[in-house]
Amino acid sequence: QVQLVESGGGLVQAGGSLRLSCALSGRAFSSYAMGWFRQPPGKEREFVAGITWSGGGTDYADFVKGRFTISRDNAKNTAYLQVNSLKPEDTAVYYCAAGLWPIARTAMIQYWGQGTQVTVSS
Repeated sequence: QVQLVESGGGLVQAGGSLRLSCALSGRAFSSYAMGWFRQPPGKEREFVAGITWSGGGTDYADFVKGRFTISRDNAKNTAYLQVNSLKPEDTAVYYCAAGLWPIARTAMIQYWGQGTQVTVSS
């Protein structure tokens, strides 16, 4: 069974940065497109970023505004989300996902992680 485990979340001040990690186990990491979603408190889950199985294509939500970068290391079975210039409105539970492309469509998602909390203070 495929499992995704997120890490790297925490409490940071506005303007700070974090690097979120998503480790996949159980199947070949390179078989999947990877994505990040987030759910702010009291709001619905939203797409943040996605990356193809080869790493050759990426997709970002408009609200990222160049602040976030998704990447992957297939040799380490790990995807990353570098989040810079964080704002209080970035506060959310960030979820990793694995599936088909385009992974921004939730119907393409085959596996979800349990999430990691990112809290940005002002």
